[in-house]
Amino acid sequence: MATPSPAKSMGDPGITPLSPTHVLKDSEENEPTRHPYVVVVAIDFGTTSSGYAYAFTKEPECIHTMRRWEGGDPGVSNQKTPTTILLTPDKKFHSFGYAARDFYHDLDPTESKQWLYLEKFKMKLHTTANLSIDTDLHAANGRKVKALDIFAYALAFFKEQALKELSDQAGADFDNADVRWVITVPAIWKMPAKQFMREAAYKAGLVSRDNPDQLIIALEPEAASIYCRKLRLHQMVDLGTKTALNGYSPTENIGVGMTQAKEHVRRNRQSRTFLVENVIGELWSELTEGDRYVVVDCGGGTVDLTVHQIRLPEGHLKELYKASGGPYGSIGIDYEFEKLLCKIFGQDFIDQFKIKRPAAWVDLMIAFESRKRAATPDRSNPLNINLPFSFIDYYKKFRGHSVEHALRKSNVDFVKWSSQGMLRMSPDAMNALFKPTIDHIIQHLTELFERPEVTDIKFLFLVGGFAESPLLQQAVQKMLQGRSRIIIPHDVGLTILKGAVLFGLDPSVIKVRRSPLTYGVGVLNRFVEGKHPPEKMLVKDGTRWCTDVFDTFISADQSVALGETVKRSYTPAKPSQQVIVIHVYCSEKESVSFISDPGVRKCGTLKLDVSGTESPATRREIQTLMQFGDTEIRAMAIDVATSRSVKASIDFLSQ
Repeated sequence: MATPSPAKSMGDPGITPLSPTHVLKDSEENEPTRHPYVVVVAIDFGTTSSGYAYAFTKEPECIHTMRRWEGGDPGVSNQKTPTTILLTPDKKFHSFGYAARDFYHDLDPTESKQWLYLEKFKMKLHTTANLSIDTDLHAANGRKVKALDIFAYALAFFKEQALKELSDQAGADFDNADVRWVITVPAIWKMPAKQFMREAAYKAGLVSRDNPDQLIIALEPEAASIYCRKLRLHQMVDLGTKTALNGYSPTENIGVGMTQAKEHVRRNRQSRTFLVENVIGELWSELTEGDRYVVVDCGGGTVDLTVHQIRLPEGHLKELYKASGGPYGSIGIDYEFEKLLCKIFGQDFIDQFKIKRPAAWVDLMIAFESRKRAATPDRSNPLNINLPFSFIDYYKKFRGHSVEHALRKSNVDFVKWSSQGMLRMSPDAMNALFKPTIDHIIQHLTELFERPEVTDIKFLFLVGGFAESPLLQQAVQKMLQGRSRIIIPHDVGLTILKGAVLFGLDPSVIKVRRSPLTYGVGVLNRFVEGKHPPEKMLVKDGTRWCTDVFDTFISADQSVALGETVKRSYTPAKPSQQVIVIHVYCSEKESVSFISDPGVRKCGTLKLDVSGTESPATRREIQTLMQFGDTEIRAMAIDVATSRSVKASIDFLSQ
């Protein structure tokens, strides 16, 4: 075992700083290799809804989306299924999606308290500061379950659905080894969250640890970007044009475009196969070398902003500015609605109701969801939200007076009671629930557009389920004031899914990414008078060393090409050492001098398994290559004396 922090190990040669070298692979190596997979299956694991799509490698232009789901809500298109999962009282998987929701809803109230129902749990991976394999989630009834189990159950469900559908198509059992899996995650996710998703995929049996390349983690806005390249004019709504597109003028009524687009999608829904022509779409052909565009991916949980630039002739993409965004997805509106209910009925009642009548609470939020979709800037008539009978009943028992009485007393004058057992919300009240979330997004966009890298943006692609909201569309349009054209693909909720399939077919399409953080390790350097602080001086065998020096692998916002590697050499402290463990540190700052600088934190460990590579050489050198240009950080290593490969791994989860 290496000493825990090589930097403080008394001049220990456990870590040898070499001058940083960046190695770029030869261009012919960058050519996409013909992969052995028969089909690419992408899973869009969303906060509010999820789904899968696939394409056979022999017919890459045909993207098939999954079969229609049983169940579904009136007024909500069900090309995806809700990200809801139901476990039996003894924590075994029962069902997923609409099936989980409907079964839970139909359970007897006393029984439903025993079952474990989970929804909107993906956000936990973004909001947990010290995410680990042991992170817990809470079911609707308050019971704790392991997050890894829940994510693995969900992925295993999609694996089973997709393989069953492929087997039905093939008329024989479809072998999982023939599938390349792609799972989408927000670009703003940190490394632990991406690794967590990979661990869940291993646990679900999608792929094995021996063959990690069978799974690709795709970044949601990148996937959207890849799909948007293929868009034809009839497959999108252009909010920026004054001229009519498809026979209507988008600026007259912002909602009409989406309504017509939805109708177009609904008519074509039966086929479920999308032809992605092997051409660059008309919109794209307007772009020239160096043109920039922004993808704003508005999902249920997060909003991701990515700035891309075109590189011709192949039209490869280059990330110009590191992904930014935050937890400003559409579930923010649900939280505002919950806050409103607390204001009217009291926080104590709402907390109790959620625990005592969990299924009825879910019903109430489903009723709100469909009304939420009816919110538009110019709506004049109120929106009615059904209150479940058990809400009205339980409130009377809890408070001793009626729901109607509570509304009269609450001073919330824009929410009224309708004698049919409904909350009547004025359109302004509904729009007010959207305001905090939309304000966050607009503020973020405004800051992004003020950055020097983000000048002359030709297009802004608005994608993700929340992009359907006319309120959000109007706010973005107002903020941009014609500085760039706003493009919304027709089937905006499936954009990421289809792009993820295209990415799985050719992962080399994104050639340059930006590193979100500065990564490095702590090393000992020769002490330099005047340059190094005296308190960091360490004397060993007459030599003066400086401890805690931050050896930077890669800096925040640095451009990294696909296949580009950072090379370092390390030496085991003792000849008999089996494993070298090196702590990896990270920071949001671009330049870091010492691992003790403010804002620097330990974020992972690099493990080199040097067992079985013993050699007579007095000083063993283990050359390590780290790749930062991919969606995940990878490590490879070789023993220089024997040229044997050494097992190398970077772990961001077990902190």
